[in-house]
Amino acid sequence: MVMGQIEAPAAVAVGQPAPEITLETEAGPLSLASFRGRILVLYFYPRDMTPGCTNEACDFRDAYGEFQRLGASVVGVSPDTLESHARFVAKHQLPFVLASDPRGVAAQAFGAWKEKTLYGKKSLGVERSTFVIDREGIVRGIFRRVKVPGHVQAVLDLVRRL
Repeated sequence: MVMGQIEAPAAVAVGQPAPEITLETEAGPLSLASFRGRILVLYFYPRDMTPGCTNEACDFRDAYGEFQRLGASVVGVSPDTLESHARFVAKHQLPFVLASDPRGVAAQAFGAWKEKTLYGKKSLGVERSTFVIDREGIVRGIFRRVKVPGHVQAVLDLVRRL
């Protein structure tokens, strides 16, 4: 389990084990190790209820049955609170787990916590990223700086090959 802030983002690479982290969810702590034996699609997104994040979540929702058929679980992670996630799940009928990462610890462990610039102001935050982890806990695909249109289909295509 990752505790506290990480000094430098880990260099997660395809072919290497996924970081051993535990995520906070509405149902309690959720260890990534608990997904062994299943494919895990772990996606990091900046914020609940924003247009791009809503579109991405709804795309994962719409393809969720296919992910399940392929033996894959989907987990979304953002810095939002569990209460915000509960509203987001209810409003958009999301069938998968959302995890809260308010300090960016999980995002840092995967290298998805980046310096961002908005209107000339620099801050740290989540870079929209998706990681596909195989049944043995090995990272098999990394999508960084994700553009939402077509993304879920690209992830599905990769999962089909595992």
